[in-house]
This record gives sequence, C-alpha cells and structure tokens, in this order.
Amino acid sequence: MSKDWNRRTKLVHAGTRRSQYNEVSEAIFLTQGFVYDSAEAAEARFLKAGKDEFIYARYGNPTVAMFEERMAALEGTEDGFATASGMAAVSGALMAVLKAGDHVVAARALFGSCLYVLEHVLPRYGVIVTFVDGTDLEQWRKAITADTRAVFFESISNPALEVINIKAVSDLAHEVGALVVVDNVFATPVFSRAVEQGADLIIYSTTKHVDGQGRTLGGVILGSTALIRETVEPYMKHTGGSMSPFTAWMMVKSLETIDLRVRAQTATALALAEALADHPKLHRMIYPGHCSHPQHALVKQQMGEGGTVLSIDVAGGQEATFKFLNALQIVIISNNLGDAKSIATHPATTTHQRLPEAQKTILGITPGLVRLSIGLEDQADLIADFHQALACC
Repeated sequence: MSKDWNRRTKLVHAGTRRSQYNEVSEAIFLTQGFVYDSAEAAEARFLKAGKDEFIYARYGNPTVAMFEERMAALEGTEDGFATASGMAAVSGALMAVLKAGDHVVAARALFGSCLYVLEHVLPRYGVIVTFVDGTDLEQWRKAITADTRAVFFESISNPALEVINIKAVSDLAHEVGALVVVDNVFATPVFSRAVEQGADLIIYSTTKHVDGQGRTLGGVILGSTALIRETVEPYMKHTGGSMSPFTAWMMVKSLETIDLRVRAQTATALALAEALADHPKLHRMIYPGHCSHPQHALVKQQMGEGGTVLSIDVAGGQEATFKFLNALQIVIISNNLGDAKSIATHPATTTHQRLPEAQKTILGITPGLVRLSIGLEDQADLIADFHQALACC
C-alpha cells in the first residue's frame, strides 16, 4: 500500500488481500482453522506465523486482517486488533496492559459499561483506579504518579460531550512512562488525530460509525505493532474476544463510505445545533462543533469538526422529555449511535440508568438530557421533526 495515498483511497483499498481468483469485492474467509502441507509446516507456523500465515480464527483470519490493516491505515497507527464488540476492545486493552498493583487514572465521565470495568472489574484483580474530572488538567497532574501505568478516557465523553485535551493529558502520562488509552468513538476515526496527539492505544466500537448501519457488533484496538502484537494480541487471542470474519467483511465494506457518511452527518449535526441553540423548550444544547461549547476552541484544534452527536436538556424534566421523545416522527428511540438513522437516547433511564443519582448529577445526566445521534436524513426534515416534537412538550 502506498503511504502517499489520501484517506478516501486508503478506505477503499488498504489491506486488500485477493485470493487466487482475483475477486473485486473482498472475500469472506468463513473458516475457523487452516490446513498445513505437512506436519513440519504446522510445527513451523505454530513456532512463528508469517504475515499471511494463519492458525486459528481466534488468532487471526485473512478477512479480519484486511479490516485491521484498513483501520490502522485510516487511524495512522502501525497495527490493530479487531474485537467482538466495543467493550471487548475497552476491557481487552486495559486488561492486557495492567496487572495487580498497577495504578490507572481515568476521567469520571464515561459510558456506563466502561465505568463498570473501571469501578468493579479492574479493582477485583488488584488494579488501583483514580477518577478525575477529565477537563481539569490540574486534577490529572495531581492524580498521575510514578506508579501510574495507564490513563484512560473518552476523548469526547458520553453523553455530556465533555472534550478531553488528548495532547495535554498524554504529555502528563508520558512523563511517568504511563500508557495513554483513548476511547475515541465520538471523535470518529474520520476526525481523529489521536496518534499525533500522543495516544498509545486507540479504541473504537466499530458498531458505531464504522458499520454505520446498525447491523452488527464490533470493536478495534489500534496502536504500535509492539503493543498490539506483543501485549494486546496474546491476551485477546487466549481470552476469545476476537472479531468474526463475517463481521470483519461487513466492516471492510462499510469503511469504503465512512468518510462520506460521517462528514454528511456532521454537517447536519451542526445545522441542527444552530437551529436548537436558543430554543425556549431547552435548558441547554451541547454540541462540540458549536461556538457555545465551552471547549469549542479545543475541538477545532483537536478534531477540526464537532462529530455526529449532540445532546439537549429538555426543560420540564423527565415527563416533558418523554413527551418530546414520543412525538418524534423521523428520529427513532434506541441506544446506539453513529447510525445512518438518527437516534434519540434518554441516558438517565437507559444507558446510565443504574448510576447513583449523585453520580448522574456530577456527570450532567439530568432527567431532561437526550443524546442525539444524527443520521443521513435530509437536514430540513430533521430540523422540522425536532421543532414539532419540542412543541409537544
């Protein structure tokens, strides 16, 4: 693959492996194992498999390898490991690099399942976790110590859309030799510059923008070849969190259009943010790409664009918010994001339902907060749908 290719060319061609039939569309290798020409060949491959030599689907597969290489080319990393889901990527990356006695510093504004891993799973195995306000660099500075092995955060938090300064936090972590693990889903791989900003491991739930059509679960961990193949891969292949070949094939095909889709969704998200910014039925509108966002300057510097998700806080609490949600005609109620269909989520009663009320308050998850993932529908139709739904509450 030419390193001089631009992004959209890489998204169509990077990592392509053709069989002896020279097919145009990438092939699906639906096989769990591989045949060896001799016992000696099997022994040699188990001793050290080459780049295009495979042993077992849990360890690697030609279709999965295409997806990993294409994602790495998009993100600008050396390598990647595809996983069964986004949370398999989060938990796998953290478990692979940590051991009992290690210290992790994490932003407290996280997706509910990420919080569960950090609050309950890692401490069970002797990992010490400290939570900080991710937007406060002084808190990061005080929390990161010589014993810190890793820092973890969502570059844009779910669902309140706080933006973490990747470079500043990375600089603090690297001063003590700690790894920087970033869940970059809301930034999207289209707008990501996480590698040049200091991230060591970058995680995506490919269920979101990569698939982009609500079909299947998937995830990926991206980083240097040394980290991926010497640290992440041994843990993942032995614990079974690898991606299926059929899922990888769908993801490969979706990557051909991700740049076009995400840019269109982002343009509509900004138009919607501008249309709702001063709406009388809202306490607030939160969109990283809008000038009203408190970290707007950082967003422009770090990503260039605001992404596909915005949040609104409906006045009148949960009752009014449910009236708004139930009145939507185009936008569907679900708990995914990054889809071609626009989706509304009420975090307080769904994705973050089990958090204590005090923690919801700290994270800005109010009874009126609605997370809006903007799809590929017509801008004018979506704006009209939000206006008519807000008129009903």
